[in-house]
Amino acid sequence: MMKSTARRAVVLAALLLTPSLAAAQGDPPRDPAQPPGMEELKIPSHGAQMNGFIYLAQGAGTHGVVVFLHGYPGNERNLDLAQAVRRAGWHALYFDYRGSWGSGGTFGFQNALDDVGAALAFLRDPANAARFHIDGDRIALVGHSMGGWLALQHAAADPGAACTAALDAWNLGAFGKDAAEHPERDPGAYFRQTTDAGSGPIRGNAAAMLREAVSNAARWDYLTLAQALKSHAVFLAASTQEAEAMRRELTTRLQAAGSGHVRSLHYDDDHPFSAHRIALADELVNWLRGECTSVQIGGRR
Repeated sequence: MMKSTARRAVVLAALLLTPSLAAAQGDPPRDPAQPPGMEELKIPSHGAQMNGFIYLAQGAGTHGVVVFLHGYPGNERNLDLAQAVRRAGWHALYFDYRGSWGSGGTFGFQNALDDVGAALAFLRDPANAARFHIDGDRIALVGHSMGGWLALQHAAADPGAACTAALDAWNLGAFGKDAAEHPERDPGAYFRQTTDAGSGPIRGNAAAMLREAVSNAARWDYLTLAQALKSHAVFLAASTQEAEAMRRELTTRLQAAGSGHVRSLHYDDDHPFSAHRIALADELVNWLRGECTSVQIGGRR
């Protein structure tokens, strides 16, 4: 009986101690010389202004930036991941593409691709780099769903974006091919729903968006990008059935192309990884500190 009581006391003590340990390991001491912060932004893109903000990491010197790219329409913003990378010493930029969530202009898939380039140009601008203490050679893209497609597509054409993470990435090229082959499935239905003038978060033309996806299906298939991405650090995570199949295939193609910097993970979860937010944040931060930093440092030699 005494052993049982003692055992319960040990378990209870452990349970009581765990929250205080977590709290002790949570927030680092605030750096008064260069504290963490947040700045609202208007990012110019092709004559329009995109709404955004940047989480600023604390500490002296310059910092790398992780650019977070949301999906379509963008309900999951991954700001918990943004806070995690800031605690790890990286700035985090979030923005809404033209025509989405109140940003100016009109939404389109090519427009969104161009918007990624505009956001990176904003970060690389010498005035902004000085203002926000940005290391322009350390930029990483982290995209979810459509944002994962954007991250892979942009990185394939931008050697300066040497670190690319795609989370349950939507393959717009595969979607466009399937839409052309099966119009009876009404592939543009969700586009119409999200561009509804009364309450939709997207300002765009649903029919034009569908045509855009169909007509660019071949060049927007991210499975064709392995050769262009082989020198990048690539982080792939998938949870849903379709994205998981794409993750496995892209991983195979990257390895066949000679890539030595691929971290590829599967989670048994829903599209926004609802049950694995902490695990996903830990993996992402470890990747930034590991493969991503290794590739970026190697690129400076």
